[in-house]
Amino acid sequence: MTLSLQEMSDRFEIQDLLYFYSNIIDSKQFDKLRDVFTKDALIDYSAFGGPVGNLEDTITFLKKALAIFPNTQHLNANLQIVITGDTATGRIMCLNPQVIKTSEEETTTFMLGLWYVDEYVRTDDGWRMSSRGEEKSWTFAVPDFMEI
Repeated sequence: MTLSLQEMSDRFEIQDLLYFYSNIIDSKQFDKLRDVFTKDALIDYSAFGGPVGNLEDTITFLKKALAIFPNTQHLNANLQIVITGDTATGRIMCLNPQVIKTSEEETTTFMLGLWYVDEYVRTDDGWRMSSRGEEKSWTFAVPDFMEI
């Protein structure tokens, strides 16, 4: 399959958007998600017990929910992106190790395996996610007190 220069550019732009999202989450700069999602985006984190909602509600949720995680990593792989003009879909593998406080002095690390299921749209500001969902694949060493 031969890709046009536009198709290659679109794929790289979407790939950069995906990595930008992960960096925002891991650095806890949640307000920058406004540069990733469309204003009317639907975000569904329910696969691991999170909410389904709009962008502003999601930012509020993340600020509160991720405060107990001193360190996280969202490692993306197997990017499957299909571009159709000014819209696109994606299915992205994510390996997500997380450190959580178990007491004032102790932490533990657990991991989640998931797929992001996305919809993207080309805007005047570049590609943005208009929808993001999660599909649970596996969990490892999740603490008993967590409901995942």
